[in-house]
Amino acid sequence: MIRFFILLGFALMFAIIHQNGQLNMYINTKYAYLSITAIVLLLLLATVEFVRVYRLDKDKEREQQERQNKETSQACESAHDHTHHHENHDQEKGHHRHHHDHAHDHQHDDHYGLDHSHEPTVRWKRIVGYLILFVPICTGIFLPVQTLDSSFVKAKGFSFPMPQEIDAGVPGEHQFLKPDSSVFYGKEGYDRLKNKELAEFVGQTDIRLDDGNYMKGMEVIYNFPGEFMGDRLSFTGFTYKGEQADAEHYFLFRFGFIHCVADSGVFGMLVEFPKGASFNDDEWVQVSGKLASQYYQPFKQTIPVLRVVSWETIPQPSDPYVYRNY
Repeated sequence: MIRFFILLGFALMFAIIHQNGQLNMYINTKYAYLSITAIVLLLLLATVEFVRVYRLDKDKEREQQERQNKETSQACESAHDHTHHHENHDQEKGHHRHHHDHAHDHQHDDHYGLDHSHEPTVRWKRIVGYLILFVPICTGIFLPVQTLDSSFVKAKGFSFPMPQEIDAGVPGEHQFLKPDSSVFYGKEGYDRLKNKELAEFVGQTDIRLDDGNYMKGMEVIYNFPGEFMGDRLSFTGFTYKGEQADAEHYFLFRFGFIHCVADSGVFGMLVEFPKGASFNDDEWVQVSGKLASQYYQPFKQTIPVLRVVSWETIPQPSDPYVYRNY
């Protein structure tokens, strides 16, 4: 029955996440159908497990009833024999007791002859396994979901991927600042994707990145920075000062998902505000300016930078995350 509650618990957890509109904090919402499929399968498996346990209980009840009926029948036969064979009662009783004790001893001998030394270990392993499965259910249902902010950046750090890191093609190793979906493609496939997406943005002198094209646009700009130098760019993000930035420079970030939280990262751009502008970490700002490039010493690379012309402080969006669309 524990398995039934575990399966039902996971189904309930996914259903609550859907109901509360929190699925976007775990996966790219284009894959929402996968979680719905998981809910259906978990409920189906829970039903199968419930039926299996129910049948086992019924079989045990039937066996117990048959055993009781057999014992009652034997008791009646014994009473009948006692009435008709009173003279041999003591002898038969003694023989019966001897036979019963002998059989009873054999049963105990067989029982204690078995090696049960491994049972406590197996039982504890099973208990620990169940607890491990119950923990994510309880945390997913009862604990609030924490929106990622600059504290995550401070804790994990971020960097611009070096060329050798890109060539290594290790998923998740450089999902910071620059979105990089090349790790999910072969070289030829990714080249085709890059050129296709470049065509969507090249030639635009006023590029506006919103929730739908943020990660795609950032990846195109980082892949082909020379195509966009001097163009106007507008986007929204939260500010992060960082330890290496000077008074006018901030990073403007969005947390994004390529597929799910496992390949999520913090993506954005270095921005240069006019003198006198000052922000705290995690302030949401909408900026507009012209693209340029700058050698950034901490990364030891030349990276795109947005020289801000106008900006506006805004409230945090209802969905602070962005997702990679293809």
